Amino acid sequence: MNEENKILSILQSVPDPEIPVLSVIDLGIVRSINIVNTGKKVEITVTPTYSGCPAMDVITINIRMALLKSGYKEIVISKALAPAWTTDWMTETGKQKLKAYGIAPPAAHRQSDPSAMFAEQPAVQCPQCNSFNTTIISEFGSTACKALYRCNDCGEPFDHFKCH
Repeated sequence: MNEENKILSILQSVPDPEIPVLSVIDLGIVRSINIVNTGKKVEITVTPTYSGCPAMDVITINIRMALLKSGYKEIVISKALAPAWTTDWMTETGKQKLKAYGIAPPAAHRQSDPSAMFAEQPAVQCPQCNSFNTTIISEFGSTACKALYRCNDCGEPFDHFKCH
């Protein structure tokens, strides 16, 4: 296994503190891995899900701890705010993990027409019974990156990971 794949494997074990079923790789926040001096120094660049994400300090500490535990001693972790993170960077595996965890995953959100931002939002599928007969309760759920919905068929409330 080459050095970059080894680091990717380590990062796959670092959970998001707000949604522990997702790793930082699943979430798509790891933007680059740079190995310097044949593995003696590792530089990781991460992009927060939004600029004020309160979990980023915990995430960077957890990344550093995982790398230290695996024998890396010289670690530089930097944050990149541009380009802004998008749910399109999440892995498909991560989206499947969200649904299995009871959180409706984001749909693909690639829009080239800025006026489409104000169009009616597509229906959100209930992660419990798969119904699209759902209603938004609040634009903010358990964290700022999620909205709270209720399924009109099974009656269950659920979070929806917002597209952005």
